[in-house]
Amino acid sequence: MEILKHECGVAMVRLLKPLAYYHQKYGTWMYGLNKLYLLMEKQHNRGQEGAGLACVKLEADPGEEYMFRERAVGTGAIPEIFAAVHQHYKDLTEETLNDPLYAQAHLPFAGELYMGHLRYSTTGKSGLSYIHPFLRRNNWRAKNLALCGNFNLTNVDEVFQEITAIGQHPRQYSDTYIMLEQMGHRLDREVERLYIQSESEGMTGKAITEAIEQRIDLSNVLKKCLPSWDGGFVICGLTGSGELFGVRDPWGIRPAFYYMDDEIVVLASERPVIQTVMNVQADEVKELNRGEALLINKGGEVRTSQIVAPKENKACSFERIYFSRGSDVDIYKERKRLGDNLVQPILKAIDYDLNHTVFSFIPNTAEVAFFGMEEGLNNYLNGLKKEWIADRTHLLHTEELEQILSMRVRTEKVAIKDIKLRTFIAEGHSRNDLAAHVYDITYGSIEPFVDNLVVIDDSIVRGTTLRQSIIGILDRLHPRKIIIVSSSPQVRYPDYYGIDMSRMSEFIAFKAAVALLEERGQTDVLLNAYKKAREQYAQPDGTMINYVKEIYLPFTVEEISGKIVEILTPAGTKARVEIVYQTLEGLHLSCPNHPGDWYFSGDYPTPGGTRMVNNAFIQFMEDEYLNKNRKLVMDK
Repeated sequence: MEILKHECGVAMVRLLKPLAYYHQKYGTWMYGLNKLYLLMEKQHNRGQEGAGLACVKLEADPGEEYMFRERAVGTGAIPEIFAAVHQHYKDLTEETLNDPLYAQAHLPFAGELYMGHLRYSTTGKSGLSYIHPFLRRNNWRAKNLALCGNFNLTNVDEVFQEITAIGQHPRQYSDTYIMLEQMGHRLDREVERLYIQSESEGMTGKAITEAIEQRIDLSNVLKKCLPSWDGGFVICGLTGSGELFGVRDPWGIRPAFYYMDDEIVVLASERPVIQTVMNVQADEVKELNRGEALLINKGGEVRTSQIVAPKENKACSFERIYFSRGSDVDIYKERKRLGDNLVQPILKAIDYDLNHTVFSFIPNTAEVAFFGMEEGLNNYLNGLKKEWIADRTHLLHTEELEQILSMRVRTEKVAIKDIKLRTFIAEGHSRNDLAAHVYDITYGSIEPFVDNLVVIDDSIVRGTTLRQSIIGILDRLHPRKIIIVSSSPQVRYPDYYGIDMSRMSEFIAFKAAVALLEERGQTDVLLNAYKKAREQYAQPDGTMINYVKEIYLPFTVEEISGKIVEILTPAGTKARVEIVYQTLEGLHLSCPNHPGDWYFSGDYPTPGGTRMVNNAFIQFMEDEYLNKNRKLVMDK
């Protein structure tokens, strides 16, 4: 029901043949450019604040541009940047435009290497200067670097200190720019190493440049940089001389997939995107392993290289629950299992009364989990039917048989999002009033005051839409009871690896725990956790403990859920409201290959994540809680 912002998506294309080959086979030399557009458009869900692309032309004469970039801000950024590319061709004759040799020699963005990026900001920074790809320019082609990524570093300060300690002077303080400067410095050193080597072999002049571009190995650059990065990432890059790379973090937090044949290599953040764009089967698309890089040199040779040793698998479970496309064969099954796992707690919540319960889902991302829930409920119902039919204590009459056969799981589309409505007014009361009308309800979909209404969602993070819109709108149907079902467990902790969840006070589960501590006179738990977090603030990352966990320890999941219901239920709601959450065990059973669950458990895969959650808690206490409760604190 709430839109979470994901950091971004990436796409890369490397053509392995001359442009004339694609023009002859596919009717256009723009084959690679068109594939990049499709890869980006099919991932538009991963970033709608901006988009950018970069292109490298392998053969260009001195004095001619060989590295191109286009960027734009806003939800229409993808068509905008590709329209800008095509503007370069609008005055060409049809004959010239259809000449691949002319295009390869003279036209901008007519190259063999392409890289695209879709951005969602998790830092609050916006504007064209923050849109990837970032460029680092140099008169040596091999020293030019374009960089983009799906990532968030948790130790930007440390990396910044590392590169400034050797004399670099970054012009911006952002993780992407700092990574660009760090990698750019290592790329310079790699080129200089090859220069000295070539010169020692008796080469001079242009022969040295050619030797460098043929021998350069970006794995050497990556191996110098990656060990210092703490966070979740997929980083992609191009050099002006034609090297391409994509590398994944050693915990496997952020996803990356690639496909290759003898004509093309493509990389993207999601597997079904590649399947659709390249018309290939799932088993033909490979996943980049933890700490592994996909590397393609100027000559088109493709290889993978283990850049850093893989660490414990912490692949992000939220990718499976929410962010990635549900059309992936494995994600589809996993989301259905998430719904199926909730059948027993749902039955308990409705007192096993299927005859008087209607099931639905909000939003569309929860639809697959809804199918799994529906399937599980039908299996339960079929079990009941078998028991009754198999009961030999009496002969079934026609009326009884009809009753058994007519039993079904009642499903309806009870709420529809009005996508035309935009809550653009910032003033509080007006905005809240508009928010209450974002969803339309289907009147007559339930029997008033008789039926329960069960609505499944993929996650409940802030609860804002539930409180301002959903519960109030559903209550207009006059259900006896409203059960909100979350296919994910309680989201208790911020993410620091690329998802827009960073402040403690945003989480409804955290608000509920704090409220319970206050009600029960246990605010010393908050103060003690704050004191411990403060004491270890200056300690090295490796020794840090997540003290925010202590806030939840005094309560059961059910107690916190009950308080969440209290907080989120609008005044005047007639129906009883209950929230049913997925369990951590259910999550791991459903998504066994993606055990990264720090949002729910607080078990961060990297030291930087633990440091940042403690910092967020300290900030909450100092900026919000302590000021409001000064007398309480002084009494303690």
